[in-house]
Amino acid sequence: MQRTKFILVGISAIGLAVIFSIADATPTTSLQGNIRAFEVAGSQPGEFVDYLQAGQACAICHGNYDQDVEPYGTWQASMMAQSSRDPIFFAALAIAEQDLEGSGFLCMRCHMPGAHMEGRTIPTDGSGLDPFTNDFDGVNCHFCHRMVDPVLSPDNPSEDAGILAGLSRPLNVEPHTGMFVLDPEDRRRGPFDLGASFPYHQFRESPFHRESMLCGTCHDVSNPAMIKRNSGLGYRLSNLNMGHPTMEKEDMFPLERTFGEWTKSVYAVAPIDTGGRFGGNQPEVQSCQDCHMPTTDATACAPGLGGVFRPDMPRHFFNGANSWVLKAVRAIYPDYETGLSDSLVLDASQRTLEMMQNAADMETFERDGSLVVRVINLTGHRLPTGYGEGRRMWVQVQFFDVGDQLVGEHGAYDPVAADLDTASTKVYEIHHGLDAYMANQTGKPAGPGFHFALNNTVLLDNRIPARGFTNAGYEAIDADVVAYSYEDQQHWDETTFRLPTGAVRAEVSLFHQTTTREYIEFLRDENQTNTTGQDAYDLWELFGKSAPVEMASSSLDFNVGACATPIPYGLGSLNSLDRRATLDALNAPNLPVLDLQLNGAIPGQMALLWEGTGTASVPHLGGVLLISGPYTRRGTALTDPQGKASFSLPVDATMVGTTRSLQVIYRDPASAAGAGLSQGLFVTFCN
Repeated sequence: MQRTKFILVGISAIGLAVIFSIADATPTTSLQGNIRAFEVAGSQPGEFVDYLQAGQACAICHGNYDQDVEPYGTWQASMMAQSSRDPIFFAALAIAEQDLEGSGFLCMRCHMPGAHMEGRTIPTDGSGLDPFTNDFDGVNCHFCHRMVDPVLSPDNPSEDAGILAGLSRPLNVEPHTGMFVLDPEDRRRGPFDLGASFPYHQFRESPFHRESMLCGTCHDVSNPAMIKRNSGLGYRLSNLNMGHPTMEKEDMFPLERTFGEWTKSVYAVAPIDTGGRFGGNQPEVQSCQDCHMPTTDATACAPGLGGVFRPDMPRHFFNGANSWVLKAVRAIYPDYETGLSDSLVLDASQRTLEMMQNAADMETFERDGSLVVRVINLTGHRLPTGYGEGRRMWVQVQFFDVGDQLVGEHGAYDPVAADLDTASTKVYEIHHGLDAYMANQTGKPAGPGFHFALNNTVLLDNRIPARGFTNAGYEAIDADVVAYSYEDQQHWDETTFRLPTGAVRAEVSLFHQTTTREYIEFLRDENQTNTTGQDAYDLWELFGKSAPVEMASSSLDFNVGACATPIPYGLGSLNSLDRRATLDALNAPNLPVLDLQLNGAIPGQMALLWEGTGTASVPHLGGVLLISGPYTRRGTALTDPQGKASFSLPVDATMVGTTRSLQVIYRDPASAAGAGLSQGLFVTFCN
């Protein structure tokens, strides 16, 4: 009879297995936890006057009129909407609960906030979730549009002061790890003023909904069961019978730092023109929303309801790098429950592919008898970023001879076995694990592993930083580069491959994989509680074993060669005309000359072109010196009435194959420092 009841609300056979196994199994734990250890600041369960409504309630006005732009349809086909139906999440939740009981309370706070606020994330293994309610509605419309800025400001709705003052667990830190604050009443918030006569529901204009900090609430994640110790002792278990003593993310073990990485990027300082690859119809992007909710000319309401046609209407895409789980969700739950359809899933998959292909540029060139593959991160965070378990990016190289026969390969991937030859290539990933202390506490082996709730050390993190990166900046947010090296301001990475005998051509690809075989087998084999690990594994097999997605490709003929495009990096200082000067290459950096142009400087002033041997980040003249010494002055010019200047940098044979960093310092008499700086330009010279 119970099975029939579940079928009536639209859960398929696999979905039934997930729910029954959660509800009926008896969990085992390696470490006795307490829910108190995972209670965080912000709004708490039950602190509501009006409870969150289902996303379907919003479809009447905000859906079913144009699935390319409407908020409801595009949101439905995102992992935000399906976060509480994600089979990988439930498989990981089961093991987290095995390892440290109570940890699921924190996980479900972000994945199913509606269920959490109504008290059904206790028991913390998910067995209290109710399919007859909105518990499986994910991060829905009402949740995001009831979020309150935790920073009190006169620009925010007038009710906010009272809401923040009334919190039983005040949020005195930057929001992270699900420390959201919600309006207890149904006053829906968004970035626009809907007008005094708006008739449909209460609304409040909210500047917070334009800020990246809103996204950081759930996209900077730390483990509050861990506390940082001084004197290099790393992270240790906190008191598991009480909440974290500071609630500061820097005092907890870092699990994800996507928002933190953005705060240390140039995007957090100024809008960046990415050539139209992000942002929809706006050329410059800055916030998380700009890239993941790209704007268009549209209305957020169905025709006939009087919605304003806006030139900057954010589309609710929320695309990231998850390439296959949306299809798996659709296999578990019927469309009338998820709102998914063939066209919605197809469109969402295409947007995900485009997002991943826009995230990086890849260039190939020859140097000293070797192939050099350069990957350039163009996003506002690490590449890849976010949930690190089972996710990776790598370079695949194939060498061919004159007869088009394969004579060498690096990073080969076997799609049948889902096996990657990691030893022969560069793989970008993060490895969490247990140190000797935590191994002693748990009886599990020290070293890398996927025990999400127990991990207390990072053994490798070579993921490519965002533009604007500094080592000190990443260390400040506990996002250090580990077992690898990047210079300050380096948002690219190079891998060198020796040319095999007879090679005349190379085909190179950059791949990303959402779920590795090693991770999915861990979820399957380590689960002693229920069948969610096996269920996730079966879906992974069914949907192509998380087939790698090609992010970029390049072909290089060694008889012809290629030059690497100069890379703009860092950010110019803000000058007295409220502009940031840029230094642009006008041609390839080859013999006999590299022509450069300075734009956006002060008109009629002296400008000096400086060359350094590497990248750097040193405060200088009110800006940042982006080149490292020894320094060489390579040119002098006078800016024209538009603030432009030209430089010609001679290139001779001795420079071929070498790299230099360039930056212009120019006079700015009206500024406090008397001078301004351009951004940097990283150049590899070629013949």
